[in-house]
Amino acid sequence: MAASTHRLRLPGTGRITVWGLFALVLAVAPLLLRSSLALAMLSQTGYLVIICLSYNILLGQGGMPSFGHAVYTGLGSFIAVHAMNMAGQGGLAVPLTLIPIVGGLAGMGCAILLGYATTRKSGTAFAMITLGVGELVASMALMFPGFFGGEGGIATNRVYGRPLLGITFGPQIQVYYLIAVYCFVCTALMFAFTATPLGRMLNAVRDNPERVEFIGYDTRRVRYLAFIVAGFFAGIGGGLAAISFEIVTAADSMGMLRSGSYLLFTFLGGAGFFFGPIIGAVLLVLATVLLSELTRAWLLYLGLAFLCMVMFAPGGIASLAMLNLRLARHGRLRPLAWLYAGLFAAALLAALGAAAMIEMLYHLRLDAALGTTLRFMGATLDAGAAASWAGAALLLALGAGLFEHVRRRFMRRWDAIQEDIELQARCREGAA
Repeated sequence: MAASTHRLRLPGTGRITVWGLFALVLAVAPLLLRSSLALAMLSQTGYLVIICLSYNILLGQGGMPSFGHAVYTGLGSFIAVHAMNMAGQGGLAVPLTLIPIVGGLAGMGCAILLGYATTRKSGTAFAMITLGVGELVASMALMFPGFFGGEGGIATNRVYGRPLLGITFGPQIQVYYLIAVYCFVCTALMFAFTATPLGRMLNAVRDNPERVEFIGYDTRRVRYLAFIVAGFFAGIGGGLAAISFEIVTAADSMGMLRSGSYLLFTFLGGAGFFFGPIIGAVLLVLATVLLSELTRAWLLYLGLAFLCMVMFAPGGIASLAMLNLRLARHGRLRPLAWLYAGLFAAALLAALGAAAMIEMLYHLRLDAALGTTLRFMGATLDAGAAASWAGAALLLALGAGLFEHVRRRFMRRWDAIQEDIELQARCREGAA
C-alpha cells in the first residue's frame, strides 16, 4: 500500500496531446457506441473515474487504505437527490448542472466531520477506523428512513426547471455529456492536486512520516486536508450517480461492498500511477455490468483475478503498461513478443479449464433441476460426466504447466534486458 504514485513526465506538447485525446475519447465515445446499454455504461464509467481517482488520493498518494469511501459518495448522492427534489418543487434555485457541486460540498462536509477522528491514525489503524465509520453510517440508513428512504431509497426527477439552450437532461445522452464534462474537469483538478505543496507533502507523509514531523509539519493535518479533498471529489461522483440513476439507496451506495469495490479496482488498475484508477473504473463497469450478466460466478472470477494480480503484477495494470512502455522506448520490446504470446496462450488454456470446472460446479449446485448439460463458450458440457471434468482438469493442468515454463524463460529474458538498460543508462551518465 506504500507504492509510489507516479506522474507521466511528458513535454508540454505531449501533455497537451494526452489531455486532448482524453477529451476526444469522452466526446466521441457515445457517437461510436450508440446502444442504450453502452450509453449507460459510459455514464457509469464517467462518474466512477472521478470516484476512483478521489479514492486514490487516499490510497496511492497518501498510503491510507480506506474501507469507508462509499460513505462520502453515498451521502453526496443523498444530498444531491434531496436538492433535486427541492429544486423541482421550487424550494431551491439550483440548476441541474450544479447539483454535482452540491454533492461535492456534502461529501466535503462529511469528510470534515468524520475525517477529524479518522485521520488521527494511519496505516492499519486508519483502515479499521474507516471500516467502523463506514458500517456505522450504513447502519444508520435504516434508523432515519425520512432522509435515506429506508430500503426503497429516495427517487427523484432530473428534468426540472427551464431548458438551457434546449437541453432538458431527459435523454441519457445529455446526462452523459454532463458527466463527461465533470469527469474531464475533475480529473484535471486532481492531476493538478498531485503537484501542489499539499499533494507533495502527502507523498512525503506516506513515505516517511517521521522525517516530515522532524522538519516541522503536522502529519495528521496533512492527512486530514487530503481526506477533505478526497471527500469533495467523491461527493461530486455521488451527485453525478444520482443524476444518472434518479434513485439512491443506502445498500447500493454506502455499503461495505461498494467501498470494497473502490479499493479492489483502484488496486487492479494501479494505485501507483495517476491513470491507474481510470483503468480500474473501466474494469469496475465491465465487471459489474457485463461479467455479472454472463455468469453468476463473476465474483469468484473477480477474486481469482485479484489474486493473480497480487501474485504476478502487484503494481496493477498501469504498472505493466509503464514497464513495457519503457522497454519500447529503448527498442527492447520486440524480443519479448513471442514470450508474451506464449504467456497469453498458456494463461488462456488454464483460464478455459478453470472456468469450465467453475461453471459445471455452479450448474450442479444452482441449476441441477435443469439437467446436467450446459453451454460453455459455444460448446456443450455435461457436468455429470467424468469426461467433461477430466478434460477441463487437463486443460487447467496443461495451461498452468506451460505458463510456469514460459514464465521462467520470460523472467530470465526480462531481467537480462533490464540489466542491459540500466548498464546503458549508467554509461550515458558517466559519459555526460
